[in-house]
Amino acid sequence: MTFILTNDDGIDAPGIRVLWEAVKNYQTIIVAPKDHQSGCGHQVTTISPISLHRRSEREYAIGGTPADCTRIALTHICPNPKFVLSGINAGGNLGVDGYISGTVAAVREAAMLGIPGVAISHYRKGKLDYNWDAARDMTAKVLKDLLSRTWEVGTFWNVNLPHLQPGEPEPEIIFCQACSKPLPVNYRVEGNDFYYQGDYSQRDRTLGSDVDVCFSGNIAVTQLRV
Repeated sequence: MTFILTNDDGIDAPGIRVLWEAVKNYQTIIVAPKDHQSGCGHQVTTISPISLHRRSEREYAIGGTPADCTRIALTHICPNPKFVLSGINAGGNLGVDGYISGTVAAVREAAMLGIPGVAISHYRKGKLDYNWDAARDMTAKVLKDLLSRTWEVGTFWNVNLPHLQPGEPEPEIIFCQACSKPLPVNYRVEGNDFYYQGDYSQRDRTLGSDVDVCFSGNIAVTQLRV
């Protein structure tokens, strides 16, 4: 059973190493962007070359987007993996974030090419440090569930891990719908320059949606379609 691991934070980001730790008992191949690609959505490269640097037998740095990584992985590196796993993203990818997120786009591209996938993100409270140890353990737990399920063609999973603080209860895995409420869109204007200042933690949310579940301290799992 082979897993393709990718992300949008770049091949050297801590999250993809934590993801590898969560699935280290499986055969894995890392095919990830050589540079940070956060927020690139489902962008693909079609009019310029995409570089590939083979770092080791099972690790490839790609000079492109997360969707490019999935395309190259499935067409030239490992055509028949069991799953494409993307993450662990530093920051949430909840609700409408799925349209913006490179993390999510990587597994959407996999589903489009006939391979199941799971995108995993770690919501962060304010400017607190990420809890990567907890993220690893939560990821292993939720993947054990998802990998045992029958895959419905044309779908993929989007998982958002809560940011747990010491003493908080162990999170539940809750299957839910993606929130359709918009992200906060606020800017600071200086002359002709606009600086985004939306407060992610203050976003509106529908009761029981993935935003509500994750912000409440549980693991939000949403099934999405291409």
